[in-house]
Amino acid sequence: MSNINTALDDKKPTYDSIAWHWYDLTCPFCYVSNSRNKILKENGFNLIALPFQAHPEVPADGMHMGQRTGPMYELLEKEARESNLPLNWPARLPNSRYALALAEQVRRNKPHLFADVKDRLYAAHFALNEDLGSKAVVNNILISFGITETEINQWLQNDTAFDDLRNAEYSAQLVGLQGTPAWILKNQVVPGLQSRAYFQQLQPNQ
Repeated sequence: MSNINTALDDKKPTYDSIAWHWYDLTCPFCYVSNSRNKILKENGFNLIALPFQAHPEVPADGMHMGQRTGPMYELLEKEARESNLPLNWPARLPNSRYALALAEQVRRNKPHLFADVKDRLYAAHFALNEDLGSKAVVNNILISFGITETEINQWLQNDTAFDDLRNAEYSAQLVGLQGTPAWILKNQVVPGLQSRAYFQQLQPNQ
């Protein structure tokens, strides 16, 4: 797993203290996984959240989604209620690539803003019915946190933002991950939304 550091070109703490987390801003399981990440941070893990586009096949202008019914959606709604997260199923699934690319730039360049920006981008899709496939919507969200248009344009120059997104996705592929949410915890791959109890029993450096 040491190849992950090479792929991300970034210095990291020791592996046992890291919770690597791959997310997609339009993945409902990622949205409700905030409760798991909170547990990991409370337990002393250093959370590193990395973007991964779970559905690259979504067209640039998004796609219509049908009614969400059935046990899976009932589970997601229950998870959202338990985490006090508003959940209003959007009518369309946007292409999340632009939003993910800029979120990763915030993580790299404005780390003190990253958690709040990521939460706001999640809310745009799952609570506020805003189109995360719209560059204007994404840019305005970043600007609302004091990030300037000049900074956004600099991140987009020479495909830097999308190169960094590809590197983050490559780091997931190195360990066999193909979807979201996913974690590496204590050198173990953890795919999917596992129970809170599973995360609560994990401690770093043990």
